[in-house]
Amino acid sequence: MKKDVIKSLISLRQNEIPFDVVERDMKLPVNRKKIITVPGVRRCGKSTMMEIAINELVKGGVNKENILWIGFDDERLVNMSSDELDDVITAYMEMYPYVDIKDVHMFFDEIQLIKGWEYFVLRVYKSYCKNIYVCGSNATMLSTELSSVLRGYPLEYETYPLSFNEFCRFMNVNTKGFLEQDSAMLRRAFECYNYSSAFPEVVLTKSKIEQLKLLHGYFDAMILRDLAEHYQVNNIEVLRYFVKRIMTTLTKPLSVNAIYNDIKSQGLKISKDVLYLWADYVCNIFMFVRIPKYTCSIVKERKSLDKYYCIDNGLRDAVLMPQSDDNGKKLENTIFMQLHRDRLPYDKISYYSEKTECDFVVQRGNSVEQLVQVTWNMADKATREREIKGILEASEVTGCSNLLIVTNAEQEMLNIEGKVIRVVPAWKWLLGRE
Repeated sequence: MKKDVIKSLISLRQNEIPFDVVERDMKLPVNRKKIITVPGVRRCGKSTMMEIAINELVKGGVNKENILWIGFDDERLVNMSSDELDDVITAYMEMYPYVDIKDVHMFFDEIQLIKGWEYFVLRVYKSYCKNIYVCGSNATMLSTELSSVLRGYPLEYETYPLSFNEFCRFMNVNTKGFLEQDSAMLRRAFECYNYSSAFPEVVLTKSKIEQLKLLHGYFDAMILRDLAEHYQVNNIEVLRYFVKRIMTTLTKPLSVNAIYNDIKSQGLKISKDVLYLWADYVCNIFMFVRIPKYTCSIVKERKSLDKYYCIDNGLRDAVLMPQSDDNGKKLENTIFMQLHRDRLPYDKISYYSEKTECDFVVQRGNSVEQLVQVTWNMADKATREREIKGILEASEVTGCSNLLIVTNAEQEMLNIEGKVIRVVPAWKWLLGRE
C-alpha cells in the first residue's frame, strides 16, 4: 500500500516539471555528488530552491524519470517508520527498472518527520545515489544539528527571505535600466522592500490584511513549533515576551540580564540561564542573527553584549506594530541581512564600539575588509559628524580604508583626514550599482 502511495507522489511531482517558480539569486549545486541540505527560516522558500535545482537539471538534459521527489508531509505517509523508508527506493526501481539508481537525483522534503531518517539518507548516499537534497521544517531539522546527524557529509546552502534584487524580480521591477524613471521605480521599490516583509509568499500576496495574517502565522509557528516544541519550552508567554524584547532592541547591544530583571520585576519566574539558552535558540531557528563587539581579545568578545538583527523587517512589524523611530533601524537591519547573505564561510561581521561607534566591521580571516555605517540620512549636522567620526575611529583602530556609509537616498564622496568615505543610497548598494 505504501509503495502505491510513494509511486503516485513521485509521478505527480514529475508531471509538474518544469516547476513554475521565480528564480532566486542563490542556486543549489547540481551534480555535486554530495548530500545538499537547505536550512533556513520557516517559509523562506527552501522547497522552491529544490524545484529551481530540478528545473536546472532538466534544462541540462536530465530526464524527468531521473528525478525522485518525495514529500513526507503527505498524510498517507504520516505513520511511516524508518524501516519503511526503503520502500521509497524499491518503489522507484519498480517504476523505472531501466534507470541506473546512481544516475537518479533524489529530493527529500520534510523527511525529518520520519524518526531515524538520517540513517536512511546516509545509507542511500553510500550505497545507491550521490546526488541527494534534503530540506524540512526547523521544528525538527536545525542547521546546527544537520552536520552532526549526517556525520559531516552534507554541503549546507542556507536560504533567506528575498534580497532586494529578488524582491524586484518578484515584483517585475527592472533593475538593469539607467533612465531616470527606472531609478525612480527602484527607489519606490526599495521603500516598499525596507518597510515590508521579504518572505516570498507574503510578497506575492496583495492584501495587506492577508499579509499580516501570514506573518502572524509564521511567528506563531516559530514560537510554538520551532522553539517550544523542539526545545521543550513550557513557559510560552514569557518566551513570547522575551522574543519581543529582542525585537525592540534591534540594532542595539542586548542585555539578557536587563530583560531578566524586567521579567523578575513583573513577578514572573524564569532563570537567567534559561534566558541565555533562549537567546541561542532564537538564532538557531534563524529568527535572529547576532553579532559580537569587535575586539582582538576572545575573552573581551565573550564578555561583551551582542547585537541581534531580525530575519525580516515585516515579521518584526507584524509582531510589534511599526514604531515612530524605526526608519533607521529597518535600514540597518536590511543592510546587515545583505552583508550576512554575501559573507563567505570564513567571514565574520561584528560592530565597533569604543569612544564612538561603527555599525559593521567585516572581517575575512584576520583582515578587516570593510567598515560600514548605516544612517537614514546625513542632513542633520550632529548626525553627519557622529557617523563620520565613528567610521574614522574604527578605521584608525582596524587599519581598514574601505569605508562606506549607506543612507536612504544620499550619495557623495568624502575625503577627510586622508581617508575616502563613500556615501551610497541603499537601493544602489543592494543592487551593486553604487
